[in-house]
Amino acid sequence: MDIFSIITLLVVISSIFGYINVRFFKLPTTIGLMIMAILFTSLVLIAGSFNQAVLQDAEDIVGSIDFRDLILEVMLSFLLFAGALHTDWSRLKEQGGPILVFATIGVVASTFVVGTLFYLTLHSILHLEIPYIYCLLFGALISPTDPIAVLGILKQVGVPKKLEIKFVGESLFNDGIGVVVFLTIFNIAEKGIGQVTVAEVALLFAEEVLGGIALGFALGYVTYWLTRSIDHYETEVMITLAVVMGGYLLASKLHFSGPLAMVVAGLFIGNSARNTAFSQLTQAYVDRFWELIDVLLNAVLFVLIGLELLVISLAQEYIIAGLLAIVIVLISRYLVLKLPIYFYKRRLEFVPYTDLIMTWGGLRGGISIALALSLANHMERDFFITVTYFVVVFSIIVQGLTVGKLVKRLGVASEPAETSVH
Repeated sequence: MDIFSIITLLVVISSIFGYINVRFFKLPTTIGLMIMAILFTSLVLIAGSFNQAVLQDAEDIVGSIDFRDLILEVMLSFLLFAGALHTDWSRLKEQGGPILVFATIGVVASTFVVGTLFYLTLHSILHLEIPYIYCLLFGALISPTDPIAVLGILKQVGVPKKLEIKFVGESLFNDGIGVVVFLTIFNIAEKGIGQVTVAEVALLFAEEVLGGIALGFALGYVTYWLTRSIDHYETEVMITLAVVMGGYLLASKLHFSGPLAMVVAGLFIGNSARNTAFSQLTQAYVDRFWELIDVLLNAVLFVLIGLELLVISLAQEYIIAGLLAIVIVLISRYLVLKLPIYFYKRRLEFVPYTDLIMTWGGLRGGISIALALSLANHMERDFFITVTYFVVVFSIIVQGLTVGKLVKRLGVASEPAETSVH
C-alpha cells in the first residue's frame, strides 16, 4: 500500500474505534483504542483460521507499515513537542532534580537492572542462551516510560500536581535519553565491546544529548524571534509546525537527538514565546492545533500497537518470556526509583507512596516497540519484539486501567481534578 492509503486507513480505523469507545465503552481514549484494536485483530486471526486469505491480506497490510520509522522518524517528534508545549516550566523546575535523575541515571540504571535480571531468568528458567548484550538492548528499549495514557486517569482522580509533573517531566526527557542509551549499546553489540572505546561512547552521548539540547534552544529562540515580529495566527501556527518537521530533520542530519531537541523547543516556545510573542488569539489557535495533533497521533499510535499483534511470533517460550519480563520490568522500575526518591524526599515534599504509584503508572508505549523493531535479525529480533509487545500491552491495559484505583486506594487523590498540565 502507498503511504496515503496507509495513513487514510489508520485515521479511519482510529476514528471508528474512537467513536465506539466514547459512545459505548467510555474508557480512557488511548487504552480503549488499543483494546478495540487488539479485539479486532483477534477476530481477524480467528477468521483467518477458516479463511487463510483474510489473514494473509491483513498481515500484508500491517506488514507494509514501517512501524519503526513511523514512530521514531515521524510521530515521536510531534508527540514530544505537543507534550512539552503544554508543560509549565515553573512546575517542572520545582521538581527538576528528581526528574533529571529519573530521566538520565534512572534510564541507565534500569537498562542494566532489567537486562541483568532478564538474562539470568532466561538462562536459569527457560534455558535460552541469549547473549547478555542483547538483554541489555532489551533493557534499554523497555526503560523509557510513556505515561500518556495514564495522565488523564491521574487528573480524573485528582492526583497532586507534584506527582503529575514528575510523570510528565520523566516521560518528556527519558525518551530521548533512552534512544541514546539504546544506540550506544546497539553500536557495542554490532562492533564488539573491544572495538568501542569509552571516548567513542562519551562522544556519542555528548553529540546526541548536548547537540539535541542546543538545537532545541536554537529552534525555540528562532521561533520566538519570528513570531514576536508578526501578529498573524495562521502563519505563527505554520511556523511551529515547520519547527517540528524541519527541526527533527535537521537533528537527524546533524546526528543530534531529535527527541531532546523537540522537548527543549516545545518548552521554550510554550513558556517563553506564549506570553511575550503570541497574542491571545495566537495562543488559542496554537494550543488547539497541537492538542488536536496530540490526540490524533496518540489515537493512531495505540491502534497501531493493537494491530501489531498480527505480525508478532506467539511461540510458547516467547509468551512465557514475555510474562516473566512483565514482572522483571516492574521490579526493576521499583528498585531504580527507590534510591532517588529516598534521597530527594528530604529536600522536596513528595506525595506518599510515590515509588509505588510511579512504578505502576510508568507505562511503556510505542517507542519501546519501535526500538525492538530496529534490532537486527541476529539479535534475536523476533523474540524481543514479542517480549516487548507483552510488556507494553500489559502496562497500557492492566496498569493503565488500575492505576487510578491504586491512587484512590492509597488515599493520595486529595486535590481537585484538572484538565490541563499547563
